[in-house]
Amino acid sequence: MGHAALMTALALPAVRGVLKPDAPLAPLVWFKTGGTAQWLFEPQDADDLSDFLAQLDPDMPVMALGLGSNLIVRDGGVPGVVVRLGKAFAKVDRQDETSLVCGAGASGILVSSTARDAGIAGLEFLRSIPGTVGGFVRMNGGAYGRETADILLECEVVLRSGEQVTLLNRDLAYSYRHSNLTDGAIVVSATFRGHNGEPAAIQAEMDRIAAAREESQPLRSKTGGSTFKNPDGHKAWQLVDEAGCRGLQIGGAQVSEKHTNFMLNTGDATSSDIEALGEEVRRRVRDKSGIELEWEIQRVGLSK
Repeated sequence: MGHAALMTALALPAVRGVLKPDAPLAPLVWFKTGGTAQWLFEPQDADDLSDFLAQLDPDMPVMALGLGSNLIVRDGGVPGVVVRLGKAFAKVDRQDETSLVCGAGASGILVSSTARDAGIAGLEFLRSIPGTVGGFVRMNGGAYGRETADILLECEVVLRSGEQVTLLNRDLAYSYRHSNLTDGAIVVSATFRGHNGEPAAIQAEMDRIAAAREESQPLRSKTGGSTFKNPDGHKAWQLVDEAGCRGLQIGGAQVSEKHTNFMLNTGDATSSDIEALGEEVRRRVRDKSGIELEWEIQRVGLSK
């Protein structure tokens, strides 16, 4: 650790988890591009996170990182603290006959299979969303006609001040791929409710969703999930396709040939290639259809 980093470290609160300076983020995100986090914090539990944030300089930016699926980390890295909720936050427990309490670090696959084993239907769509519970809750993640707003009862959140609060579904003011959670607020767990179902029927629905996704999406690639939100009455992929962007490339970044609302890192892309490609697609769609595509992928950090 350099002298300057050490001096900064002394100013940061003590933690029970792991706090690393200048931590590479590219290995932690699906695109496998981008710079470092000034600090990467993996808290041991919610209290560790809460105590840390309460004592942290209020001007220090804080952001949560889940599976890094729907994210571009810019090449200049992310100032402040990136909080990654690891294994300690990846548990899923049955609360009652039809609901599960899920740590914010749990994946959609874990939640949906736990629901299946417990005979809880209605959570199958989570099987197909690459991400963690914390991300679903913040972004109102959805797929195949269902979204988080349909299943969330309540969530536990640590605010930027360090205060731990319980928020009900209605407190989040959900809309399409959006909640009113403030920056720096970090979801630590969520309670999802489904309805009684037969494990075999639930599995069949999960298989159907997985097959539909396999057929239409470039799953085995370095990608970031859906790039743009679907505008009212339109499908983003269709607008992109009609604007002639299928296969379009900038540097090592390419619009997927298989599903035009996905961008790929073909091997040596930088984050600025990927973001520039997204902006070029938005420009071409605007010129062709007059429709302004909105990013669904989050872009964070500084350009180089």
